[in-house]
Amino acid sequence: MIGAPDLRGRTALVTGASRGIGARIAERLAGAGARVWLLARSPSALADVAARIGGSTLVADVTDTTSLAGALDRLVHDAGGAPDVVVNAAGVFGLAPIARETVESLDAHLAVNLRGTFLVVRALLPAMLERGSGLIVNVGSVAGRKAFAGNAAYSASKFGLRGFHEVLLEEVRGTGVRATLLEPAATDTSLWDAVDPDSDPALPGRDAMLAPDDVADAALFVATRPGHVRIPLLQIERA
Repeated sequence: MIGAPDLRGRTALVTGASRGIGARIAERLAGAGARVWLLARSPSALADVAARIGGSTLVADVTDTTSLAGALDRLVHDAGGAPDVVVNAAGVFGLAPIARETVESLDAHLAVNLRGTFLVVRALLPAMLERGSGLIVNVGSVAGRKAFAGNAAYSASKFGLRGFHEVLLEEVRGTGVRATLLEPAATDTSLWDAVDPDSDPALPGRDAMLAPDDVADAALFVATRPGHVRIPLLQIERA
């Protein structure tokens, strides 16, 4: 018989934790007993999630090197070291055909979805390697392995994240540090609000999407595997 997921005594960082997938992952980890730090830009939304789960807040922008470094330094100080689990869930999403996509949109997607993850991993990985343990969960997307029209900026960032993750896997192999890339299909979060997919027959309707809880359950599953179990990639689809 398999017992309830147990992360008591573990520490975790979740970026993008003020809403959507990040907030649900933070809830799952806290519910399993982890002490969770939540990082995002919005103080009020972040405080709401933290109050609900008993977590600690780190107000920072993953695209701002100075802001992020300060927040991660506080985390390491308060937690007594790098977290046991790091979840990179901060993300942005937009749709536009290449002929109308803007440089500003491309830069924003790369800055949050790829560069932000790189900055978090670069800051915390050395201490995890020195300790010889830890788990890094990067939240990717089906658009990081499959092309969809209108996804140029988003796919560029998520394909880039997949490449970064593959290198990370090679560099942590045999060190005791593990890494997992979650690749969910379309998930019903507020990122879709500006797009209104239900009005576009080329897009999946919101009732056909995954729920954020589906992705959060997958993250909790990965986080509660024994240290000798590696899950390099976990693709999540709606049946």
